[in-house]
Amino acid sequence: MTRRRQTNSQKLQYAGAGGLRCAVANGATALAALFATPALAQALVADIPFDSNVVSFALSGGLALFSAVVAIAHIGERNGWRRRETELLEELEDARARLDRIKTFMASEPQVFIAWTTPDSEPDVSASTLLPSDAAISPRRILAFGSWLAPKGAQDLEAAVERLRNSGESFRLQLAGAVGRHFDADGRAVGGSAVLRIREVSGDRLELIGLRERYAETQKELSGLHALLEASPTPVWARDADGRLAFVNSAYASAVEAKDPADAIARGLELLDQSARSEAAKAIAKGVAWRARVPAVVAGARHMLDVTQAAGPMAASIAIDQHEVETVRADLQQQMQSHVRTLDQLPTAVAIFDRGRRLVYHNDAYAKLWQLEPRFLDHKPTDGEILDRLRAGERMPVESDYKAWKERLFEAYRSPEPVRHTWHLPDGRILEVVAHPNTQGGVTYLYDDTTKAYDLETRFNALNRTQSETLETLHEGVAVFGADGRLSFCNPAFAELWRLDPDVLAKKPRFEAIVTQCKTLHDNDDTWAALKGFVTSFNDMREGFTRRIERSDGMVLDCTAQSLLEGAALLTFVDVTADVNVERALTDRNAALIAAEKLRNDFIHHVSYELRSPLNNINGFVHLLGEESTGPLNPRQMEYLGYVSKSSAALLAIIDDILDLATIDEDAMELELSDVDVRATMGAAIEGVQDRLAENSIDVQIIAMDDIGTFRGDAKRVRQVLFNLLSNAIGFSRPGQTVTLAALRRGDEVVFKVTDHGRGIPAEVLERVFERFESHTAGSRHRGVGLGLSIVRAFVELHGGKVFIDTAPGEGTTVTCVFPALAAEEEARLIAHEGGAE
Repeated sequence: MTRRRQTNSQKLQYAGAGGLRCAVANGATALAALFATPALAQALVADIPFDSNVVSFALSGGLALFSAVVAIAHIGERNGWRRRETELLEELEDARARLDRIKTFMASEPQVFIAWTTPDSEPDVSASTLLPSDAAISPRRILAFGSWLAPKGAQDLEAAVERLRNSGESFRLQLAGAVGRHFDADGRAVGGSAVLRIREVSGDRLELIGLRERYAETQKELSGLHALLEASPTPVWARDADGRLAFVNSAYASAVEAKDPADAIARGLELLDQSARSEAAKAIAKGVAWRARVPAVVAGARHMLDVTQAAGPMAASIAIDQHEVETVRADLQQQMQSHVRTLDQLPTAVAIFDRGRRLVYHNDAYAKLWQLEPRFLDHKPTDGEILDRLRAGERMPVESDYKAWKERLFEAYRSPEPVRHTWHLPDGRILEVVAHPNTQGGVTYLYDDTTKAYDLETRFNALNRTQSETLETLHEGVAVFGADGRLSFCNPAFAELWRLDPDVLAKKPRFEAIVTQCKTLHDNDDTWAALKGFVTSFNDMREGFTRRIERSDGMVLDCTAQSLLEGAALLTFVDVTADVNVERALTDRNAALIAAEKLRNDFIHHVSYELRSPLNNINGFVHLLGEESTGPLNPRQMEYLGYVSKSSAALLAIIDDILDLATIDEDAMELELSDVDVRATMGAAIEGVQDRLAENSIDVQIIAMDDIGTFRGDAKRVRQVLFNLLSNAIGFSRPGQTVTLAALRRGDEVVFKVTDHGRGIPAEVLERVFERFESHTAGSRHRGVGLGLSIVRAFVELHGGKVFIDTAPGEGTTVTCVFPALAAEEEARLIAHEGGAE
């Protein structure tokens, strides 16, 4: 624009200078004509005297003629200048109109234009809507592609821009943003400049990009599937809607003895006979899958095929040749029948593995020994798979290096002699395992259970050792008394708790002797009489009990008495001094907290009552002062009166909020249920914030379903919830923004949503927004004491609803309140049902 204005000014200057030059030239011509008169020329040439009057007249006439010519020339040139100026102004207005249209076209969608006149020049950035949210600080931030694009897209764009600036290579890229957005970058050379255009992709174009990506992925998957089917040794084919062959693989072509799949399709060679194809066609007509074992001629030989046909727009089928399986199965059956009759009669577990270490036979004793499912064994698992399953089920010996142990076991497949092992299983069984090499390869395992010979002794020793070690390491005191009342066992903790001499306890004293020493710490005859009666009474008369013992040294013990076999008695003593002290401290602290809470609530109610009365008086007098009957006020007094009214109203609202929260804390808040008109409640809430909307230049948008209707609730509290949410949204919005209040019915719920486009809520603040007196208003015009959201959640939860917050820094906040939408008759039915249940 500046260059165009400079060009127009230069044109005007050149036009003026040209006109002046023409005028001077015309004057000079006239002057020359004047001096060219015959008389003057003759006088000058002849150098003779002439009349001075004649000369004066001639000069005057020449000057007059010169002035007339100059004036005429000036008038003509000035008219030409005016016409030229008009033409240039018209051109200027036309250029401005074109520039406005260009700006309008640029602003029609989010995009950025970046131009480089030379490879080393600074970029010229023009944007209708800057793509990154913080790019308004500096247009150069747009060139930092890595700050708002995905790493791969940023690298590709930087490389493409470098090629465009250096060699003029055009490009077009589809880029993904760092926050889930998509962009279209178009770079090309225009008039000697490198121009980059970046547009945000949305709507149909974004969906088209997604479809292209899914199409490319589908093509890759389809190519891989075709390659897999082509490499498969199993015949696979597919038919079109008319029942003709549309695809066959190489295995199918070999089965029907065709040159290649194309030849088989062109000739329509069928692998199945007519009856099988008819059954398959019926299944296609019904839209169901078809499976059958049918005979077919495969490469000139008759085989049995397991055919599976899938239902769909293109019926695809696969045939698995069972010929080799049947042959191997017949050989295996013949081999196994010679062993089954003998081995099934043995109590010894037998398992036979072939040279591939795969199970080919097992008797019933083997399955019972290892508790393996018949389905698993019927699939002929390998030796390693069986060992892995047994190890996973903790039915194999525990080895530190399981892999090395398994390899040592598999050496039997290469050994010429039988190999013997002894396995100690985790469940206590002991197995003698003998691995016999087979003449045809493989191994036959024999498992003999030798557990019974050692079971009782091993169990007893293990149990005795475990109990002794456990009792010795316990912090609880344990003492066992026999039927004769003598100490048979005690752990070190028992002697330490009662400060008894271990040497005395080693002599197995009677219960009375131990009581005599323990009375120095707890001299309570009732306790010791009860314990003595338990220890010395008959076993069938005993009833276990627990008693708390408070000793003179401040220690508190929990004593438990339990009966054992053969008339023995078990006494345990647990030190609970710390638990008792903590319990007492918590009890005292709880009582103090309850008293403090009551004092706080009483204080809040008292202070709130004392504050409400003066505030009501202030509001009343402010109202009276504002009336004309009281007397006129000057504009400044009216302004101050408005400030007083607003401040007192705000303080009164805070006091009401504090009272409401205190009432909720005391479970004294009762809802006045009625049919709440959703639209009317929304309108009332917005009416309460009209002054704030006007003061802050904020627009409000109401969105409500046509059938939103009513729901059961406290209309006053629902209106207060919406008022607080709208106040927060207005306080955190900037002038010119819009706050949205929406309502919808979702099943048995009514949902309110309040949305603003302010600065959002940081993650570290989001966890505390519902806490009382938590106000995070830095950087905004909102001011409050932090009670609004606390009251919102309290009132919504009183209605049985929930509150959710969805926010993102820099993008705004949406607060969702969900109220249960019980109809009046349904609520009455529920109340009647609850009354009948009571």
